[in-house]
Amino acid sequence: MKLKSFILILFSIVFVVVFISCGEDDDVTVPQIVERDRTEQQVSDDSTLVDFLSTHYYNSSFFESGENHRSRDIEITELMEGESVPDGHTLLIEADALETVEVEFLDVDYKYYVLRLNQGGGEAPNFTDLVSIVYEGTNVVEGDVFDSVATPTFLNLQTDGFNPGSIRAWQYIIPSFNTAESFTNGSDGITNYDNFGLGVMFVPSGLAYFSGTQTGSSYANLYFKFELVRYQERDHDSDGVPSYLENLDANDPEGNDFDVFDDDTDEDDIPNFIDSDDDGDGVPTINEDLDGDGDPTNDDDDNDGIPNYLDEDSTESNEEDESDS
Repeated sequence: MKLKSFILILFSIVFVVVFISCGEDDDVTVPQIVERDRTEQQVSDDSTLVDFLSTHYYNSSFFESGENHRSRDIEITELMEGESVPDGHTLLIEADALETVEVEFLDVDYKYYVLRLNQGGGEAPNFTDLVSIVYEGTNVVEGDVFDSVATPTFLNLQTDGFNPGSIRAWQYIIPSFNTAESFTNGSDGITNYDNFGLGVMFVPSGLAYFSGTQTGSSYANLYFKFELVRYQERDHDSDGVPSYLENLDANDPEGNDFDVFDDDTDEDDIPNFIDSDDDGDGVPTINEDLDGDGDPTNDDDDNDGIPNYLDEDSTESNEEDESDS
């Protein structure tokens, strides 16, 4: 999402720094950008979001029946002073379909809002997966659409450190919806999806791009209309363990730990989800699937409660078994 814009901005910054450093006036200094305090920014952001939800309405009656409405059918309109909400429409802040969710991220309590128009009849993706989605992103304050895709496009929810992932809000919200219940390939080459996840998310800058300018401005509060149609489970290091299961410390009672980068069993500075040998015992994780069921997480040959692939003292390998046979 806006990756090209991000690269262009980064190149521009480097160019400016190089240009200034090569100038004749050695006393010229580049002003430092001081990032705002996240807690203070969240207070401001939530006030902005609540104001938006209190002054905008949507065409609620349109979504009272049927399951295959599109994100482009969602109309969000500002309520002008002295105007009443039209029949068949509902003020966002008063909508039964609007959910308020609180999470903790970077030691800050965040609040976001979800307009759940259709749950979807398929399965829910995990926060590390690849999702096929249609979306449109809008800057809450400026009202400008800054990014959109009109046909289902696969996007990574989780970055691996090299390829871009989604903003944190997407990792929280998209897995709370289900994909399409079924799909058919039409004779025109277009895939038609039935009973897919449909909604709108309203998110603060701290769960989006924060001080970044990918949306055209820093500290932007955003809303996304979206359709979730399909997903693919990701195993980033192809070690037989789905990436979401490599989030070993996901023990927050609120389910707020969505960080796979802080799980590093062998402390080699390579997170488990991109480390082919999680426990550093010299046996690739994929080869510690001793029973050959495709799941290394249920193999514990010394019965110590630690799966072999996370236990450096267990070095049994299915490759050795195959070589002996």
